[in-house]
Order: sequence, then C-alpha cells, then structure tokens
Amino acid sequence: MDEPKDSYTVMIFRGSMAGPLKFSFSRSVVRKAVIVGVVLAIVQVVLLSQAVLRIGEMWELKALRAEMASVREQTTSFSNTASELRRRLMAMKEVNQRLRLMLGIEAPKTETITDGKGGDPEPPAEPKDVSGLLNPPSEDQPIAKADGEEASDGQNSVALSQVQETLTWLQREAGTEEQSLHDLESVVQNKQARWDATPSIWPVKGWVTSGFGKRVSPFTGQVMMHEGLDIGAPFNTPVVAPAAGRVVTTGFDPRMGNVISVDHGFGIETQYGHLAKILVKNGQKVKRGDIIALVGSTGLSTGPHLHYLVKSNNHAVDPQRYILD
Repeated sequence: MDEPKDSYTVMIFRGSMAGPLKFSFSRSVVRKAVIVGVVLAIVQVVLLSQAVLRIGEMWELKALRAEMASVREQTTSFSNTASELRRRLMAMKEVNQRLRLMLGIEAPKTETITDGKGGDPEPPAEPKDVSGLLNPPSEDQPIAKADGEEASDGQNSVALSQVQETLTWLQREAGTEEQSLHDLESVVQNKQARWDATPSIWPVKGWVTSGFGKRVSPFTGQVMMHEGLDIGAPFNTPVVAPAAGRVVTTGFDPRMGNVISVDHGFGIETQYGHLAKILVKNGQKVKRGDIIALVGSTGLSTGPHLHYLVKSNNHAVDPQRYILD
C-alpha cells in the first residue's frame, strides 16, 4: 500500500529477525506539533526569565532589608548618643547657671528683645525623642512592597528629619554654651586678677599699736586723722606684699621715713612707712607674700613698727577691711 504524498513515515528497525515498525504522520499534524513545540519552548523561556527576574528581586529586596536594618540600628545608636549628649549639655547648663549665681553674673539672654508685646511665651524648641521611630521590625514581620514599604520609608524620613533637628539643636546649644563658658572664663580671670590685687593678708607679723581713724597724735597732742594702721614688730621683721602689684615709689620721707608704695591695679594702692631697709626697686613686680622691706623706726616714730596704708581710688580706707588672714 503506497503512503499518501502529504504524510511523513517513520520506520524503526528492531533487528534482523523482526520486522520494522512503521508510523505515518500527515504533514498537517507535523506542522501543528512543531508549532506547539515552538510555543511551549517560548513559554518555557518566558517563565524561566520571569523566575530569574523574581529571584533577582528577592535578593535585592533581601539586601535592601539588611541595609535598612543596618541604617535603623545606626540611627538608633546615634539617637541614643545624641540623647546622652543632650543630657550632658543640660547638666553643663545647670553648672553654668550655678557658677553665674555664685559669681554674681547675670545669665545671658537667649531671646532677642523686641518691642513690648503681650501673649504667652513659646517654650524653646528641643529635639524630639526619635528612639521610638527607629526600632527595626521583627524577623517575623513581613515587609510588603506596597503600603508597608511606603509607611516604612515615611517613618525613616521622619526619623532622619528629627535626627537632623537634634543635630541642629545640639550645634546651637553647644555654641551658646561655648560662648557662655568664654564669658565665665573672662569674668573668673578678671575676678582672679582682682583677688590677686586685693591686699588680703597682714604685711607683717606683729600687733596693732594704733588703728585707723581719729587719734591723739603722740607728737602734737592734737586729735588727728590716722589714715593707716600701725603694726608693732621687732626691728628687721620682714614686711611682705599683701597682694600682687608693681612698686611705684621707694625713697625717704621726713615724716614716714623709708617708704614704699605699691600699685595693685583696680584703683588699689598700699604704702609702707618707717622701714629699716627697702628690698625692692621702682617698677619691680611683686606677688602676694614677697618680702619687700624690713621693719624699722625711721622718720617720725616712737619705736619699731610698720605704718601700713591702703588707698582705694586715692581715698584712705581701713586696711583691716581687706585683711582675711
């Protein structure tokens, strides 16, 4: 029987003793099978490419999740550090205020003074606590790409904004505290300089023989103003500077004998009379406790003693008002 012309024949030989197997297929069936095979191959390629894309997206999403968790962890750590810095800065502000109170310094104004207006004052803006916004989700919590991802992105955006706000606040407050500390340093240095220049110790070890104020002069018998302090002491007892200063006068006065004048600054000047010997020179700088002379009885004097005079803005004052030791 002849094969139809529009068909394909497939023969399978099974050996020399067995007859061959013969299969005939029409051309239309073969064409359809080829078309189906091509379509299936294309579908398989498309599905494989989609699978590859999905796997890539999954890896990318996993990397993004790890990166987001790392960013959240770092931001949380920074937030905690910023909170600790804020706490320490506030503690510094309290110390600053206490120091100003102790030193009698007016606290700096933190707001610009404008024309008088009423109304409730607004509290100073402080950074908000962002720790609650920075906790990463648990492992069991799914991360959706739709609304969940948008919510997480919005949460991170708010957290970063508040972290920036914290940085701005810390920078502003640190600048304020730095300027305040500079002011305190300047005031303390000025007060230290004034303290160093204040005659606060006895210039000689002895006893007061005549105080500051009106007295009967031992030479004229008349009531006169005694503008200094007479301190009795043995001959050649050391006389020390009661404060830091610069020697402005050394010499001999007919009434005061050997005399020294020391300018301490801030309008304060001290004088020392009836000295046996002067141990400093004009222009010499001295510190509190430096020996400047020896007790004597030169000039108008009834015996060895030191005439100690303190002037404030060219007016004689009671030296004992300054003596602390």
